[in-house]
Amino acid sequence: MGSASIIPLVLMIVMQLAYAGMNITSKIAILGGMNPLILVAYRQIFATVSIAPFAYWLERDMVPRMTKRIMVQILLSSITGVTGNQVLYFAGLKYTTATIACALTNLLPAFTFVLAILFRQENLGIKKKSGIAKVVGTVLCVGGAILLSFYHGQVIGIPESKIHWSYAERIEGAGDNSSAAQSNNVLLGPILLILSALIWSLWFIIQADMSKNFPVPYTSTAYMCFLASFQCVFIALCFDHRVSSWSLSDAMRLTSSLYAGIICTGLSYCIISWTIERKGPLYVSVFTPLQLIITAFISWAFLREKLYVGTALGSLLIVGGLYSVLWGKSKEVDNNKVEDATDDDDDDDDDDDEAIVMPLPPSIKNDMEMQSYIPSSNGNGH
Repeated sequence: MGSASIIPLVLMIVMQLAYAGMNITSKIAILGGMNPLILVAYRQIFATVSIAPFAYWLERDMVPRMTKRIMVQILLSSITGVTGNQVLYFAGLKYTTATIACALTNLLPAFTFVLAILFRQENLGIKKKSGIAKVVGTVLCVGGAILLSFYHGQVIGIPESKIHWSYAERIEGAGDNSSAAQSNNVLLGPILLILSALIWSLWFIIQADMSKNFPVPYTSTAYMCFLASFQCVFIALCFDHRVSSWSLSDAMRLTSSLYAGIICTGLSYCIISWTIERKGPLYVSVFTPLQLIITAFISWAFLREKLYVGTALGSLLIVGGLYSVLWGKSKEVDNNKVEDATDDDDDDDDDDDEAIVMPLPPSIKNDMEMQSYIPSSNGNGH
């Protein structure tokens, strides 16, 4: 295996480690008393600062003329793909475990498939293997989410971790009120997380249209994060305008905000874009469940989270459904490539005097289709 194959592999593993770490640091910050809405606001501020230089350096000569239609699409993208998605996600994280939050993120491809059909961006194709795989995968994902949300079952007998992180233990003790709130709102957390995935999938529907008129991903992400900064700050101030709540003097609050904004938005977007360009969207997608495994292990090791039968079974169903949807989508993309190649052959037989129309290259078009099935592909992954 050459370096060309090893580097994308290592980067994808590192990114899943980074996302898992963000779930843990964010959970600890929230347990320590940080308002999740304020955490989201700071994340967008730091994300804007981190992604804007890349947008300027890489795309300053490529940005199309801004129109009212594009402005509206960017605004809607910021509301769905950033503000709505993350406010609901981090609010849900407050009332559930990092493992469950991570598992429910994998609902995104199934929700995207359903919305794409409703908005007529995709065909159901139930008579094809690809269509059957996507339908079965969607059913598995939804079934797993229901099982994970409504059924806990017995605690799986995993020995208690021997690792002691004094800060986490201190926060865990100080966060008894948060733990009590979590116990009293068993369903609230999963419901908020499911709504987060649903709104996030709506972003992909908007993005599919916007990317045709505004094909500068770094710039569009910078605009989204910039607008979301104002939206998230406004929402957070409506619920908590105390100066002390906005203080970042606590090391974990500052670390989690910087980490989520710079590493898990700015840097991650660049790495994911680089990997998609070289390996394709499907390659990036298959690493997503690794984040769940890493998060579950770190939560057990450092936060002493207990793993229940319902959580494990629900997570397995969701991951199985995820891969089924991805397989179906990849099969569909392969079929489209064959059809595009056939169309190109037919075009070659036409008269030479006809006007030449340059369609979107099949490889790019198919990559754009697959990219809508990648959690975290907008740089605001969880």
